[in-house]
Amino acid sequence: MATRPRRLVLASASPGRLRLLRDAGFDPEVMVSGADETVTDGESTAAIVLTLARRKAATVAAASGDALVVGCDSLLDLDGVAYGKPADAADAADQWRRMRNRAGTLLTGHCIIDTSTGDQAADVAATTVRFGSPTDAEIAAYVATGEPLAVAGAFTLDGRAAPFIDGIDGDPSNVIGLSLPLLRRLLAKLGVEVTGLWC
Repeated sequence: MATRPRRLVLASASPGRLRLLRDAGFDPEVMVSGADETVTDGESTAAIVLTLARRKAATVAAASGDALVVGCDSLLDLDGVAYGKPADAADAADQWRRMRNRAGTLLTGHCIIDTSTGDQAADVAATTVRFGSPTDAEIAAYVATGEPLAVAGAFTLDGRAAPFIDGIDGDPSNVIGLSLPLLRRLLAKLGVEVTGLWC
């Protein structure tokens, strides 16, 4: 008789992260953390995403019962400045004008907590994103779709922004919101085989 995989709980409302996990063979539950996302001024982008990933995972782990809880947080680093979700359409358009013809680094903090033991493993994945040269009209049309307002860095790799991204260097799943290779390595640190969580 086959044993049921451990519960995998995603501490995020991100549809991209959920889709990545499902497409990779997992069946995660979703519990939105609602964790405080304020951070200390002057922290590096990597430190910010790791702090927030740990905070989200810990908040959900406290209420999830026996599970492996995955918390993530993503930001785009451009010239040492961290960019999350734009405040509004004008902010998204300004950000795209800064990004075009440039390269930035999409950083995602990951934290997995095994609530049965209290053990946790955490790290940051980084992927370089090389932005293309969309015209002002193309930027305005993209912003008008509303898509960039819902995502860190005001762009997606697997959505309407894809034609404006010339390429990436590194893990593509990280740009969507969760690095599957890093997930496997962090699970291994907790003594969990990734294949044992497939459904």
